[in-house]
Amino acid sequence: MPRSQNKVASHRRRKKLLAQAKGYWGGRSKVHTIAKHHVEKAGTHAYRHRRTKKREIRGLWITRINAGARLHGVSYSKLVAGLAKKKVELNRKVLADLAVNHPQAFAEVVKFATA
Repeated sequence: MPRSQNKVASHRRRKKLLAQAKGYWGGRSKVHTIAKHHVEKAGTHAYRHRRTKKREIRGLWITRINAGARLHGVSYSKLVAGLAKKKVELNRKVLADLAVNHPQAFAEVVKFATA
């Protein structure tokens, strides 16, 4: 009895992998064994950087809040401590948006937190 190779499924797998490697330089996009390595490596980088992006965005929010708070003579830590003491539950994303796009509303928040 001849050995079964299941050519359809293996060809489909290779095609899918080479489609993921499309746009890579040289053999990385054409040779299956090389493409397999680079697609896997790209996946690990993407996974890691999705998490790093969250850290960087949080840092950007904190920088924007600090810049907005210092315009009103308060540091970031004093502002956040004041908001926590008054039990105001505005997250950093919202505070950063207020600081950049709605300075009057942010001024009211700062005044409330420091009063």
